[in-house]
Amino acid sequence: MNQTPRTLNRILLAVFGLLLMAAGALAMALTTPAVAAWWQSTAARAGGTIGGVLESTTLPGQRDSWLWIVAALLLVLLIILMVAWVANQGKGRSGTLAYDDSDTPVPGSVTINAAVAEQALKAALSERVDLVNSAVSTYEFRNRPALKVRVSPRQGVAPDVVADEVSALVTALDAALGVQTPVLISISGGARTRFTRAERVR
Repeated sequence: MNQTPRTLNRILLAVFGLLLMAAGALAMALTTPAVAAWWQSTAARAGGTIGGVLESTTLPGQRDSWLWIVAALLLVLLIILMVAWVANQGKGRSGTLAYDDSDTPVPGSVTINAAVAEQALKAALSERVDLVNSAVSTYEFRNRPALKVRVSPRQGVAPDVVADEVSALVTALDAALGVQTPVLISISGGARTRFTRAERVR
């Protein structure tokens, strides 16, 4: 529901994974004498080629090649791209649930903060003993605010019952606020739902 670039993340993970697998396979292959001899000869030829390129690109009166300046600029560009990539992770959160600036029935604007809906739903969900955990957040979805309700029911609790009751809470919230908000209900399980015991009244 957020604007995390999942496709780009998967591509980068696949590329890094393949590179690591190739490096691991090469490291294992170097233990054999034939591959080790090939690697030594190849590395020596590659070193000579790189040295020749560096010597041919050295500016008059300078000791180092201008290729090092290009490499430094490329590293700076890579750092900028990585910072931009990190900044794009998990974007899409919204702090406004609804906004109305129409002049009817009275002039002015009305803004409903997302925390109003989030705290109201969290308070209602925290009173349920059939849920281990719950979280509510607001995101921008198709240019309008939308709620994401994530709940973790205890083991043995029917997910359809939880979904219906959470939907009823959201409907009541819409009626109280006077706005209808798209909602995504996420029901998850895990070790915490399996090993957490239900509370009992004594």
